[in-house]
Amino acid sequence: MFKRVYNICLFFAILLGLVCFINPLNSNQTDEEPSPPRSPQQELATFQTEPGLEVQLVASEPMVQDPVVTTFDADGRMWVVEMRGFMADVEGTGEKERIGRISVLQDINGDGQMDSSTIYLDSLVMPRALAIVKGGALVTENGSLWLTQDLNNDLKADTKTLIDSAYAGSPLPEHSGNGLWRGVDNWYYNAKSRFRYQLSNGVWQRDSTEFRGQWGISHDDEGRLIYNYNWSQLHADLVPPNYLSRNKNHKPTTGIDHGLTVDRRVYPIRPNPAVNRGYIPGTLDKQGRLLEFTAACSPLFYRGIALPKEYYGNVFVCEPSGNLIKRNIVEENGFLLSAHDPHPGKEFLASTDERFRPVQLSTGPDGALYITDMYRGLVQHAAYITPYLREQTINRKLVQPIHRGRIWRIVAKNWKAANAKKLSAASNEELINQLSNPDGWHRDMAQRLLVERNDKDVEPALTNLALKGKNNLGRFHALWTLQGLHLVQPDLLLQLVSDPVAIIQATALRLIEPFAKADKNVRLKLERTLVQQWQKASLKPILQIALTSQVLDSTTSFPLLAGITGRHVSFPLIRDAVISSLENRELSFLKHLWKNAEWQKQDPSKEIFLEMLATAIMHKKNPNELTTLFAMLDERKAQPGWRQKAILTGLSMGGGENNSQPVRLPVPPSILTNSTIKIPANRLAALTSLFEWPGHIVDKIKATSKNILNEEQQQLFAQGRQHYLTTCAGCHGTDGAGMKRFAPPLAGSDWVVGDEKRLALIVLHGMEGAVEVAGKKYDAPEILPVMPAHSTMDDAAITAILTYIRNEWGNNAGPIGKRTVGTTRNTTQGRVVPWKAAELKKYVLETKVQESK
Repeated sequence: MFKRVYNICLFFAILLGLVCFINPLNSNQTDEEPSPPRSPQQELATFQTEPGLEVQLVASEPMVQDPVVTTFDADGRMWVVEMRGFMADVEGTGEKERIGRISVLQDINGDGQMDSSTIYLDSLVMPRALAIVKGGALVTENGSLWLTQDLNNDLKADTKTLIDSAYAGSPLPEHSGNGLWRGVDNWYYNAKSRFRYQLSNGVWQRDSTEFRGQWGISHDDEGRLIYNYNWSQLHADLVPPNYLSRNKNHKPTTGIDHGLTVDRRVYPIRPNPAVNRGYIPGTLDKQGRLLEFTAACSPLFYRGIALPKEYYGNVFVCEPSGNLIKRNIVEENGFLLSAHDPHPGKEFLASTDERFRPVQLSTGPDGALYITDMYRGLVQHAAYITPYLREQTINRKLVQPIHRGRIWRIVAKNWKAANAKKLSAASNEELINQLSNPDGWHRDMAQRLLVERNDKDVEPALTNLALKGKNNLGRFHALWTLQGLHLVQPDLLLQLVSDPVAIIQATALRLIEPFAKADKNVRLKLERTLVQQWQKASLKPILQIALTSQVLDSTTSFPLLAGITGRHVSFPLIRDAVISSLENRELSFLKHLWKNAEWQKQDPSKEIFLEMLATAIMHKKNPNELTTLFAMLDERKAQPGWRQKAILTGLSMGGGENNSQPVRLPVPPSILTNSTIKIPANRLAALTSLFEWPGHIVDKIKATSKNILNEEQQQLFAQGRQHYLTTCAGCHGTDGAGMKRFAPPLAGSDWVVGDEKRLALIVLHGMEGAVEVAGKKYDAPEILPVMPAHSTMDDAAITAILTYIRNEWGNNAGPIGKRTVGTTRNTTQGRVVPWKAAELKKYVLETKVQESK
């Protein structure tokens, strides 16, 4: 079985199509017909977009060739990355030739079309990313990051200095770092990468951050990073970078890489049978049209003003394999984000031209939405072309021509661009005013220019804007501009941590942390403020308070965090945020909670949180701390209480890494050695294998098993436990033993430990009727007549649950395939009724027969 389409990736991903273009808007074509290249004017006629909008041509070949990235400088000039070495034929011949370039396009007469082109930098090997900086540009090519400088202002690079030779990571273009997106925090972030960059004291610094996405990255008005994967169209960070990774004893389960929607459905207006996996059932519908994203890339949070106001804050996603762009409306609920397609069945923009390849989106000073159209038949990299796609490409003559490309922009009909102002020549006062511009491009550009000018005289005006500005986004950018200039002051921030505007309050808390950490007086003032106001704060500031608590003294932070968890522990993100602030203080905080009256009553969310704390403690493997913890659990009761069970579960999960050595305890833990205490045998065996004490030595020669979970799978197991307790335990029990009148057991069930695809089908679509488990038949009214579908859960959550239940309570089915759930969801697209046991067994058997052919 071929690997899942996740290997095809981003903007190059997949593609071809079929379709003879007889009538530009006629999609009644067949896969035997050719797909000839079209002129820009002919291609324009193939577009269908939402009412009231207009697509306009901005530039085309030969002015631009094989464009993959566009961006604008402070004077409104368009910079284009041209990857001219990409896939000259199906073998990828000449990929290492130095024929790539960076061009600068200018609209001289202001009619919206580019009139001139200047080659800023040429002789490049597969350039893939660009960021305009003071005096030049950061450029990624040949796997490295370079600083290029134009010393005489002729729009041609005069110097090229190596910044990072390891920038790209993978040598394969579909899996290499890209982006160079300037965040509101003045760092440059990247997709398919763990690196970020910043100019500090005249030197470019590289820092580690969380891994994000595949191709393309942007941010929303509050600076939250937006990215995606070729198979999953929209992800975002709910917390600022590097917060949840602070505690090395804890692995967060949410907050970073948060899926905004499980919707992967796309609606092309032409057949797409020549996609890389077009032969796999469920990839195409009966008309040969792509069903789901396979090449999602370049998600752009639109913050412009050239489209009608209802489009502001939408996220647009390119799908080059389907020749379309999807629109998503983003909704905010507290600190959570979600998204949905406003018009299922019809895309924001779609084309009947198979060679329309939207691979990147951007906005410019005019507020328009710009589309980078690579315009070619083949954009799948040679490393991943299937025999099926190779045959389609050659037989239908889709490789040639190459070195074409178009840039389009979408605006409202009858829209007129305002006279462009060159911001490079704007005064500091004018730039400070631009921080409150209704257009996001201007706000970002003004902040960047002010920081790069490094003029300290702007401090009073920026401070005044942050305190008294009428536009909250202007105040927000003023704070980050002050931070970038190293001018932000604790007195200002102490005033703003009580600001009624959530984004200002949260930003002030974030920025005050280094001052509170270094200065006791600042810390005391901050602590008094937070103690007084946290109970009145909305969710967004509450989240930041939990994160900022790391810099507070334990005497203040522990009661504060206990109150926050007591009130908001049901939010997974709050749990992760709190523990991220407790590095090496987990046991002390657990002891604080142990005595708290609110933590005496059982609650699934509290159970999860205690498990997380215990897992973090176990990760440290400190004998003294673990001895203290075991002493806390010793309540001399025959049946451990819910808190003791949660701690033992957390210890077991925290100690399950491969090749981990047993922790040597000075004394035997009573709860593990007292035979009168009833702990399930499998749990007891797992726990005793993690520790040694006088009289108990763990056998070093362990039986090897193909089903042992590695560290990554152990993390997934732990995540699955959390999802299970909140989603499944109400029917199947916290111990997997099933519950009368609700659901059969999962422990020892062949439905769980057997075929993983069958199990995925059950979770995705539900199951009804009688079912046999471990030789016993279960049917209503002993169990509910129907197990509901969980198709609204994302693939990652379902995969985690399946990993957990297949390896808990004595089950030992081993890891589940990373793409099992996604592939299964894709191949059963459209099913809306639950399975019956006999039907499911028959379906799985037939599927195996088909796959073996």
